[in-house]
Amino acid sequence: MTYDAEVLVVGCGNVLFKDDGFGPATINKIEEELNKRPLPENVMTIDAGTSAPHYLFSLPNPMWKKIIILDIANFGGKPGDIKKLSKDQVPEGKYQDPHSVSVADPLDELDEVEIVIIACQPEKVSSPFVEYGLSESVEEAMSKAIDMVYEEVKI
Repeated sequence: MTYDAEVLVVGCGNVLFKDDGFGPATINKIEEELNKRPLPENVMTIDAGTSAPHYLFSLPNPMWKKIIILDIANFGGKPGDIKKLSKDQVPEGKYQDPHSVSVADPLDELDEVEIVIIACQPEKVSSPFVEYGLSESVEEAMSKAIDMVYEEVKI
């Protein structure tokens, strides 16, 4: 699949580890509501799961203008708090592929692309134990994160 859009909205995380599934769950919610709340044609949503570093950020496309990443981050807030971060605020080692290659380098290489991270403070990440589903506070935060996505794409 090619990512031929000016704006990418990318949900990152592992749905098997409780609140780590925030990014993919939020992408799924956006896609479910596209009939009621459409996105511009130049915007593509992607459920990247845990593969974002491997197949997305390392394969830049010159048409990309903005990447909006939906993910969890421990920024010291209350569970369910949403915060907009820049790529410079990404915690060290946050995005690594299965071979422990940091995605910070590819993100830094995307000088021409605006990077926005819409981060949710998790309540519980169950890794390495499988626990499917978001905590109530994180699930409730999805609507605010979605509103922020629409603000970022100017709708």
